[in-house]
Amino acid sequence: PVRTPLVDGHGATLFMPGRLGARTTGLKVVSVRPGNHARGLPAIHAVVLTVDPVTGIPEAVLDARWLTALRTGAATGVATERLARPDAATLAVFGAGAQAEAQVEAVAAVRDLTEVRIVSSSGTSARRLADRLVERGAVPRAVGGSDGGTALRGADIVVTVTDSPTPVLNDTDVEPGTHVNAVGGYTLAMQELPTTLVARSRVFVDERAAVLDEAGDIVTPIEAGVLTVDALVELGAVVAGDRPGRQSPDQVTVFKSVGNIVQDLAVARLALDRGDRGRAD
Repeated sequence: PVRTPLVDGHGATLFMPGRLGARTTGLKVVSVRPGNHARGLPAIHAVVLTVDPVTGIPEAVLDARWLTALRTGAATGVATERLARPDAATLAVFGAGAQAEAQVEAVAAVRDLTEVRIVSSSGTSARRLADRLVERGAVPRAVGGSDGGTALRGADIVVTVTDSPTPVLNDTDVEPGTHVNAVGGYTLAMQELPTTLVARSRVFVDERAAVLDEAGDIVTPIEAGVLTVDALVELGAVVAGDRPGRQSPDQVTVFKSVGNIVQDLAVARLALDRGDRGRAD
């Protein structure tokens, strides 16, 4: 089912039940509290509870902060692998919060990046993340700053991972042939991408029903009459070979991700199976 949000003045708590195949049933609870930055705490906290699908006995509880970043990054990686130009080598990232690092790692796993440009409002967190990525050897070169226009100039791949209510990109700065992953916004009140950019792009989503319920990046252009529901292509259909991905080198492609419990359960199942093998060894 589409996830259930509870929103108040502090942030949002999201409840996501689901089933993956015959082996894994579970629930994810994720809280997003932007005010935690001022408290010196992570903005995102999450747990995944898995339940034995036959007996109903609770199987495991996993701290899902890292899991969330991993599965969100993995979706971006798959989208980038399928939709970005094969020669794409420069990545621009808008946002330097909890999920940004996994986003960079996922893109670096599917394209030979030569440079990563990270943008944050002050530039301070962006520079810290850039330094950390280079020190870890995750990418050969990374720079941080606050100038989005400079970051977009010549960028082949873009990732937006913010909770901004207004677009963080200028449409005119996004060059032909760019692939954009929009992963930060998770409510109708958030919109990382300008409507004009979405209107001139081929648009892919992780799940059509979820983005229509939760994604301002998609719903706003639809309400403006510049995008249709039928134009939305689910990424799974591209992976399965049922729908084409990028159709020309100059085409701008957009992947909008709001997340899906199946992604969380896939990572949880893998972690539990590896844990079982470790105990058996």
